[in-house]
Amino acid sequence: MNDIPGHDELPLADYDHIPSGTLPSRISGLDEGGVGQLLEYERAHGNRLPVVQILEHRLEALKGGAQPSGTSAPDTPEVGQTQTGSKVSPATSGPSINPPSHGVPNNPSQQPR
Repeated sequence: MNDIPGHDELPLADYDHIPSGTLPSRISGLDEGGVGQLLEYERAHGNRLPVVQILEHRLEALKGGAQPSGTSAPDTPEVGQTQTGSKVSPATSGPSINPPSHGVPNNPSQQPR
């Protein structure tokens, strides 16, 4: 049995953070060896059924004569980017809004009885 590859030995950077929906396009450029490495790693670590099925399907296709596309899909926005927060600042926010001095007209607690 082959040794299970370590995270740093995988053919896709940040493999653990790739959404399963983008995985088929990300592995399209890998050969049998690369897909096999990912499959071994996945079975030993996450063992997520949908991911295992995607990898098995691609491996079977490659063994059946499918060819790697030559390139993998580029990094997706989900991988490697951090959230920076809101771009709103006091200089870009709208004017402050004050309620009318007599209260809110539609508030039932302020209606005359």
